[in-house]
Amino acid sequence: MVFVTGGSGLIGTFLIPALLEQGHKVKAVYRGQVPAVPGSEQVQWLEGDVLDPLFLRKALQDVTHVFHSAGVVSYAPQDEELLKQVNIEGTANIVDVCLEHPGIKLCHVSSIASVGRPKSVTLLTEKDKWDPAEEHSAYASSKYWGELEVWRGIAEGLNAVIVNPSVILGPADWSRSSTQLFRYVYQERPFYTGGSANFVDVRDVVTAMLQLAFSDISGERFILNAGLMSYKDFFEQAARGFGKKAPSTKVPPALAEVVWRFEHVRTWLTGGRPLITKDTARVAAKSHEFSNDKIRKAINLAFRPLSESIVWVCEELQLSASEVDGNPGK
Repeated sequence: MVFVTGGSGLIGTFLIPALLEQGHKVKAVYRGQVPAVPGSEQVQWLEGDVLDPLFLRKALQDVTHVFHSAGVVSYAPQDEELLKQVNIEGTANIVDVCLEHPGIKLCHVSSIASVGRPKSVTLLTEKDKWDPAEEHSAYASSKYWGELEVWRGIAEGLNAVIVNPSVILGPADWSRSSTQLFRYVYQERPFYTGGSANFVDVRDVVTAMLQLAFSDISGERFILNAGLMSYKDFFEQAARGFGKKAPSTKVPPALAEVVWRFEHVRTWLTGGRPLITKDTARVAAKSHEFSNDKIRKAINLAFRPLSESIVWVCEELQLSASEVDGNPGK
């Protein structure tokens, strides 16, 4: 029996059908509504919360493998406490309950945000150390401290592997995670920022998780990254995929600094959510590249080209565009 947290998230909605296809019995956590994933009727759905240890203890009965993909991705200042609760406390609960059930193997989904970024290094690897003296976003800190909980479990005898995906590309809710980048293009917004980001296809993330979880590999972390792409190139490729006009006006870094400050004041006055924050403005201006050598050598994984992933996501999202009043921006 396999247990999946974040069953209704982007990774979960692709991981669960893959597990079922391999013949595994699956228990999965959902929040709000059972997701409409292929084979959903075969899943033992459990409405619960990773912040509830009693729920987790019951859920892990007869379980051999745990895929912990539940997490919060946000750079909004008002979500700082939620990030700590879910990404750190929730992960600590998962680790503690797994330790109570000897024989369980845990596959934990962390992030490249928890990988250290020495200024003198151009190609970052799993060995690059986190520097607490550096300025980090609340999201990055929550993923780092959450990952430390898994390392703590490993030190106490837990059989576990950690994956550190870059920005995950996949068709999901238009208002969540990386899909917001596609929505931005679909709405034909005019502006783009300099800098680049690392991306990976959700299908490759799932493939890596499955191979690692059902292998003898333990006590290791693996960066999952298909490559580095500038925001300009990403927006242009997504625009072609949608048949839309690509953003054409570059926002200089100085203006981005002004905009996030304006957004901070606006959201403080209105209680709304910021379109851009200090963290997103500064992260967007950076261009670190992350190596995928370790995972490629460990399981012989060939990542899909980013151009192929972008076309696929655009095609899938256009099928659901009509479900959002004909405009995913509404």
